[in-house]
Amino acid sequence: MTSWLLGLLLGAGVVLVASPWLWPREARAGTSGTGWSAAIAQRLAQAGLARVRPELFLATSALLGVTAAAIAAGLSGIPALGLAAGAAVASFPWLVVASRARHRRRLARAAWPDLIDHLVAGMRSGLSLAESIGSLANHGIPEFREAFAAFDRELRARGTLGPALDELKARLADPVADRVVETLRLAREVGGTELPGLLRGLASALRREQAARAEAEARQSWVVSAARLGVAAPWIVLFVLASRPEAVAVYASPGGTALLLIGFVVTVVAYRLMVALGRLPEERRWFA
Repeated sequence: MTSWLLGLLLGAGVVLVASPWLWPREARAGTSGTGWSAAIAQRLAQAGLARVRPELFLATSALLGVTAAAIAAGLSGIPALGLAAGAAVASFPWLVVASRARHRRRLARAAWPDLIDHLVAGMRSGLSLAESIGSLANHGIPEFREAFAAFDRELRARGTLGPALDELKARLADPVADRVVETLRLAREVGGTELPGLLRGLASALRREQAARAEAEARQSWVVSAARLGVAAPWIVLFVLASRPEAVAVYASPGGTALLLIGFVVTVVAYRLMVALGRLPEERRWFA
């Protein structure tokens, strides 16, 4: 009981010490991070969590990990098991962000062909390119409507298409969006009348890619399910065994601690390997 209370106090202290950076009095808008901060910010944007600060995300992960480690170690009496539980729980926010990003990409892949059709229809009805893009705020998935509405506001405020397209790419944070935006930018700069035909061809290609990818994901989904079951099963059994004093004595010894730590490392490596083998490669962003 004392150990997990101390862990909670330690986690709360870490958050309080970092609070001036996590919740500044004035928002520092317009600054772009570098290195790890920019990488985490991009992951959060891809998951639709662009308003979450990278520092707050890291602090939340650390606090969850410390709390879980203290509780697991206090309940089981095995310090190594507490470390493993803490590391697993600390990775949970990262898994949630990755899952949200994949779900958002699937929705985007399904929505983009219809959005492109609306864009082509708007241009054929006499709207300008900028007006056609702004009209997409009334179509498609809700996650994209705000981005297109922000594009329209940005265009009205600055009066130039280039910065508004850059802002749109940053908000959408989607590989397909990069392809569409760069196509529109090139057509705007070069000119010509082939843009509707190019966009229709892109929409057809996206529909074919979506159908093929959906079929492949349905066939390979069992690999990820098997990986999760294989990872969880031995550790659930270990928690059950921790209710026996003789098992606690064995796993709390130096040899038992080393065995648990090695087993945790092997579990993580095996899980990552199985997930990597069972997941289709994601398209990378263009000029992000």
